[in-house]
Amino acid sequence: MKQVVVLACALTGLLACTSGTKTTPAMNVKTTPVNNTPFASVKLLTVAPGHFHAYLVQNRMYPQLSPEVNVYAPEGPEVEAHLKKIESFNTREKDPTAWKTTVYRGEDFLQKMIQEKKGNLVVLAGNNANKTRYILESVKAGLNVLSDKPMAINPENFEMLKEAFVIAKKNNVLLYDIMTERYEITAMLQRYFVQCPEVFGTMDSGTPEDPSVTKESIHHFSKIVSGSPLRRPPWFFDVKQQGEGIVDVSTHLVDLVQWEMFPEQVIKDSDVKMIKAKSFTTALTPEQFTRTTACDTFPAYLQQYKSPNGNIEIPCNGEFTYALRGVHCKISVIWNYEAPAGTADTHFSLMRGTKVAAVIRQGKEQGFKPMLYLDLRPGVDAASVEPALNKAMAKAAKQWPGVEAKRMATGWQIVIPAQYVVGHEAHFGQVTEKYLGFLDAGKMPSWEVPNMIQKYRTIMEAYKMSR
Repeated sequence: MKQVVVLACALTGLLACTSGTKTTPAMNVKTTPVNNTPFASVKLLTVAPGHFHAYLVQNRMYPQLSPEVNVYAPEGPEVEAHLKKIESFNTREKDPTAWKTTVYRGEDFLQKMIQEKKGNLVVLAGNNANKTRYILESVKAGLNVLSDKPMAINPENFEMLKEAFVIAKKNNVLLYDIMTERYEITAMLQRYFVQCPEVFGTMDSGTPEDPSVTKESIHHFSKIVSGSPLRRPPWFFDVKQQGEGIVDVSTHLVDLVQWEMFPEQVIKDSDVKMIKAKSFTTALTPEQFTRTTACDTFPAYLQQYKSPNGNIEIPCNGEFTYALRGVHCKISVIWNYEAPAGTADTHFSLMRGTKVAAVIRQGKEQGFKPMLYLDLRPGVDAASVEPALNKAMAKAAKQWPGVEAKRMATGWQIVIPAQYVVGHEAHFGQVTEKYLGFLDAGKMPSWEVPNMIQKYRTIMEAYKMSR
């Protein structure tokens, strides 16, 4: 059934569905402009939202964005969960949003979105099996696209994505993926020190067996998001629809390697050499699957992963080693069912220089919170580094006031004030704000598109080698 539903317009009364089959209570919305700045003409088109990243883009308002949002999706629980979350943002006590949502439900949602063209910025975060096609069709229609990662989950998708970038340039629209990890304060400071040779030295090239760069990410199927248990769609556990870890979460890690080691430089095909890659599985019991999805049984498309003991074995983990301009890098993505009590998704990051290694740790000793350390390399004396570190810290304090270096037996801990630790959910707003700045300027930095393409090329080389 095709229907248009107005979900948030007025402060009182009930709004009827166009089809006349449903009514939706009006929501309490804030109608004043953000920071007394009139809303701009950028309007969101949210297409097939099926992942919580879709609603996190709307966790706050933006002066550049119209509060009017059009959602296009098939009927089903995913779009309803998305709308419910937007409603919760609109009605929360602290900093309520003011989104006014119009919804089209129907199997021809993509065609309808392109035909109506009620906005100019497509937001994509959902089932990845068709995402690359949605990207391509959107840029063909002259629409800007802000996409959740990954924008491609297999080599065929990657060829389509490359075509999309060519067409986006021709049609003068901007295609961008949401790289939230660039806004994590420990990652920003790690990048800062890697680019400070007086402290870091030069990048150690390492070896395939002992890489000088390691990025490891541990994620969990069961987690809390925006204060509520996360309900995942059943297809999330099908790597043919979600993508394997080697092509999904690894987008963040490969992006960070490029962004930290060679900031604002274009990465070329010849800069990357894949060395080895593998994928492996995580088991999920029927009970765990039901707790996470609210589905009583495994759907047919998950039967291919079923083991004799009744669990499903999901090939969601990946690991690969490659050389980037001669520097050996290791990427590792692991999915577990649930984090131990008091913990969450964790990140480990090593960038090894000739003077110090800049290391992000997030283990028990750190209270499972990411912390940045500068570990002295063997044979390097602290006294030889400290004067340069003091100068670097004084410069860093201009950008991040309050950041300090605390002396330790192994080197230094970089002490970061709490105001910079905003959390994963807030990073979506920061990425969106950055992207809206690109739209205002009518362009992105010259290195962004070639490095996005190179990021996905690197990942696809790992995907093929893991076979």
